[in-house]
Amino acid sequence: MKRSFPAGLCLLFTLFLPVTWAAAENTIPAPPAGNLRYSITVTKFKNEAGWHGRWNVGDGMQTVMTNLLQKSGWFIVLGDGEMRKAAMAEQDFAASGRTAQGKKTAKIGRMTPAQLLVRGSITHVQDTTGSGGGGLSFGGFSIGGSAGEAEMNVTIYLVDSETGQVKASTDVIGRSGRKGFSIGYHGSDLGGLGGNLGGQMNDNVGKALEDAVGQAVNFLINQLEGIPWEGSVILAKGNKVIINRGSREGVDVGRKFKVGAVDELVDPDTGEVLDSEMTEVGTIKVTRTKEKISYCTPVSGAGKIQKGMSVFPMDR
Repeated sequence: MKRSFPAGLCLLFTLFLPVTWAAAENTIPAPPAGNLRYSITVTKFKNEAGWHGRWNVGDGMQTVMTNLLQKSGWFIVLGDGEMRKAAMAEQDFAASGRTAQGKKTAKIGRMTPAQLLVRGSITHVQDTTGSGGGGLSFGGFSIGGSAGEAEMNVTIYLVDSETGQVKASTDVIGRSGRKGFSIGYHGSDLGGLGGNLGGQMNDNVGKALEDAVGQAVNFLINQLEGIPWEGSVILAKGNKVIINRGSREGVDVGRKFKVGAVDELVDPDTGEVLDSEMTEVGTIKVTRTKEKISYCTPVSGAGKIQKGMSVFPMDR
């Protein structure tokens, strides 16, 4: 399909050649249809580089990463530590009896737990030329950009919140001279995410930070395949089975799950769970979803499926 451009944009191409297309490695892919999501939260990044500027580099890393994880569509993104503390303070205030009570009153015990934690350290920051000018972004194209350079080294850890174990780690090097990350598709809901993801940083170190965050989010997405996705049966009555995962987690109508009882293999010396084994009793198919639960019918094993059993996705 031939693509045409407005005359004004063609003139800009001439003025700012060469035109640079968004590189594949600088694009965060859109999640596939039926992608099952994990809850995740970003903790504050340690500034071990000793860099100090007009903004806090550790806070900036946390803010931009939380923003990009949310916009990527791959995760259920929870508020960072400060956001969750504020929410808990509001719950405590409501529980004190000093506020009007109603259905919308913040209640204790309703916060979504994080399955995955992201933390990290900024180990090196180099700003060689100071601030530079921004480029022009239009319809997914980027023209021109800052001539300045900055570099940021960041170590990223992905942690299992249940065990506290590091599931994966990597080192990324963010550079201000590279193209900003985009989500893989453009639209008003995402704003294209072309440059300045955090909205408050337009200097070279900020651009290097954004580049590092984009690489880190791609790394996190690539780890999901090796992390088991699991749910539980919360009701089993005749041909009606309800599980504790819904549209929020990416469950859709027609998806099938295997169901069974899981036995944990526990180290008798330390109490640590070493592994688990599932005895499959049947399979179920989703017929209706809500935000946090899904209604299913048995495909096999009707009568054997019980409340409390675990569910695991089947290949589609």
